[in-house]
Amino acid sequence: MSDTEKPRRTRRKKETPVEEATAPMIAPHTATPAAVAEEPSAATKAMMASILSEDDIYLFNQGTHYRLYNKFGAQPVTIEGVSGTYFAVWAPNAEYVAVIGDWNNWDAGANPLRQRGFSGVWEGFIPHVGKGMRYKFHIASRYYGYREDKTDPFGSYFEVAPQTAAIVWDRDYTWSDQQWMAERGQRHRLDVPISIYEVHLGSWRRKLEEDNRPLNYRELAHELAEHVKECGFTHIELLPVTEHPFYGSWGYQSTGMFAPTSRYGTPQDFMYFVDYLHQNGIGVILDWVPSHFPTDGHGLAYFDGTHLYEHADPRKGYHPDWGSYIYNYGRNEVRSFLISSALCWLDKFHIDGLRVDAVASMLYLDYSRRPGEWIPNEYGGNENLEAISFLRELNTQIYKYYPDVQTIAEESTAWPMVSRPVYVGGLGFGFKWDMGWMHDTLQYFRRDPIYRRFHHNELTFRGLYMFTENYVLPLSHDEVVHGKGSLLDKMAGDVWQKFANLRLLYSYMFAQPGKKLLFMGGEFGQWREWSHDTSLDWHLLMFPSHQGVLRTISDLNRLYRSEPALHEFDCDPKGFEWVDANDADASVYSFLRKSRHGETILVVLNATPVVREDYRVGVPAGGWWRELFNSDSEYYWGSGQGNAGGVIMAEETPSHGRPYSLRLRLPPLGALFFKHNG
Repeated sequence: MSDTEKPRRTRRKKETPVEEATAPMIAPHTATPAAVAEEPSAATKAMMASILSEDDIYLFNQGTHYRLYNKFGAQPVTIEGVSGTYFAVWAPNAEYVAVIGDWNNWDAGANPLRQRGFSGVWEGFIPHVGKGMRYKFHIASRYYGYREDKTDPFGSYFEVAPQTAAIVWDRDYTWSDQQWMAERGQRHRLDVPISIYEVHLGSWRRKLEEDNRPLNYRELAHELAEHVKECGFTHIELLPVTEHPFYGSWGYQSTGMFAPTSRYGTPQDFMYFVDYLHQNGIGVILDWVPSHFPTDGHGLAYFDGTHLYEHADPRKGYHPDWGSYIYNYGRNEVRSFLISSALCWLDKFHIDGLRVDAVASMLYLDYSRRPGEWIPNEYGGNENLEAISFLRELNTQIYKYYPDVQTIAEESTAWPMVSRPVYVGGLGFGFKWDMGWMHDTLQYFRRDPIYRRFHHNELTFRGLYMFTENYVLPLSHDEVVHGKGSLLDKMAGDVWQKFANLRLLYSYMFAQPGKKLLFMGGEFGQWREWSHDTSLDWHLLMFPSHQGVLRTISDLNRLYRSEPALHEFDCDPKGFEWVDANDADASVYSFLRKSRHGETILVVLNATPVVREDYRVGVPAGGWWRELFNSDSEYYWGSGQGNAGGVIMAEETPSHGRPYSLRLRLPPLGALFFKHNG
């Protein structure tokens, strides 16, 4: 059903914003009471009370209330000594709103809510409704006779899909991660190692003997922490755990922006998951999706009989790629809703960072649209000014309240200053995924080595822009689905060469400036592409070839974390220097990584299956250079070629514009790391 009516709002005179009230202040709802002969009962008083102050309402309508999760939705409280639940929902174009649930037989006439002036908010306290009771909002629009039972946009817990009701719940939890939280800021600086393991919780590991069920949050906490520590990653990144109706969306089409999915347990179970990982020194980053939402009738779509959360015009409000709705970033209340969701995860769930999905689709009005299918901005351009403003405000508020976390943009275009501060004109993110690096690199490694000499620039091109943003180098889930094959299967050559190429790919990633991200299954070289319905193929670890990949990742993470030259200048050109970027004929790349205290590591990559004898590489200093890593080691299921794992004395023979040089034996499809020992 289409509708061009815009929600009617009361505009207030612009005033200096006041800090939003976040404590559940109980204030009597303004009303003109009828004369009564007796004092109202406690229950009657409670039912007329509100935990939304006038400041809350004003800031919400103004678009600057960022703690709505403390006031909206279902809030279990005690008022006037009466226990129950306070409900609040935004539906400005409704003429009637009621709460239906377990306690009233889902009767739309039993518990109507009252309007809060002209704010668009409907509220009410219902005595004796407590934790665990299911509910929805019955909404009757003033337009077209529209009626629908809607799930709670602010719900903290939901039924397991395909059921769609929200559940009255709290977010109470006693945390034990105080040390992590105190030190978190030091773990997120630009000059420290950040190596991320990307995970889909429902398919990481399953209980095959129990009808192939996924692990729950508490089981995952222990098993995932053990594996992540074995591999040496510093963080995990979760594909969205915000509640979602369709499992096959992987969480990227959410109807519950404030709730961890109930598929794996309660909100407290998810808190335990985060808490346990923190206690084991592992950070938790969450994929968060403010770019679009599903069209399911029980969700945000057409919420009060009008296009409330989404744009009414499909040229701005409908996403052609995903068949979903796009948030209306110009509506104040929608901005409050989204930023409150982001802060809720950081506040209530101790999340250490948000990776914002599909930022490119938010920035451009013509994203994935043909001419005539989009509306230019007021200046005639294709930039989405409202989305740009929203992203800047989002990052401003996150870093204002949680300066020790990081936000990461999945942004695939050349939009400038994505990871630069808002005050210099940037979008304000901490990091940006280097999607161009992922595309070029995987394209190169697909090529038969005999042709790589003609595509040498696919690995060197990044040198032109690698420090224009603070980059994360992703080998993500997007590259191992929809017929693209696994990382191992993408590699060129026979079976041995595929494994060698994969180890070379990982070596190249860890040697490059930038933080690291690897999707699950890649750490041991899964053959088949990822499926969200099945467990990873853990049985492959019985084979030495796959054990070798896991050992490669573990040792690369260990080197990356222990060697300052490999991480201190991840985002600074001081830490990188090409030795030779032009040996296309041999398909050899050599460069230096440096620390602020002068430590130097030489990296040499041989992208052909040919052993190269007496290969000379210029180095900046004489003395001994110790081999730290050889991806062709037999320990990794390589051929064992190289330099005997020892040390090499630099010769006083100039090469590559440097006064000294090393004569090396380059292993086939191999990477060598050397550190200057003086």
